[in-house]
Amino acid sequence: GLSVGPQTAPGLNADQAKFVQSVRGRATRSLSSAEREEIATIVKDKPKIDLEINFNYNSADISAKSLPSVQALGRALTNPDLQGSTFVVAGHTDAAGGEEYNQGLSERRADAIKRYLVDKYGINGTDLVTVGYGKSKLKDPGQPLAEVNRRVQVVNMENKATAAK
Repeated sequence: GLSVGPQTAPGLNADQAKFVQSVRGRATRSLSSAEREEIATIVKDKPKIDLEINFNYNSADISAKSLPSVQALGRALTNPDLQGSTFVVAGHTDAAGGEEYNQGLSERRADAIKRYLVDKYGINGTDLVTVGYGKSKLKDPGQPLAEVNRRVQVVNMENKATAAK
């Protein structure tokens, strides 16, 4: 039979699952720094779909070079097995620029990916939790200005299924 009610996502404890539900559908800029860190803690050990969705310097526009990766992500997220899963779309910047500016830029990058997935693939916007980390989580700390740091990472919070390659 069908069961309806609060479901705990695999790999999340009850508090984490409740927190994930509380941030679904929230605007990126509405997340406090404590909530951003909570998301980072929850996704730390989850498999990341670390697509090379890189951005040009000082830009939140999806580049032509990154478009195929975003389209592949859109196709993967339309898989029926992933319907209703919660995905974190995390924006990042390189270390150039000020803290506040980079925070806003990272949020705009995450929002750009979310908007594209919702508009072009019909993904439910509440399934995509957008968060910006500015320059606080560099992919390559040894090269703080490298392009590889200007990215968006996508993480399946619930591990319901793994997107096929």
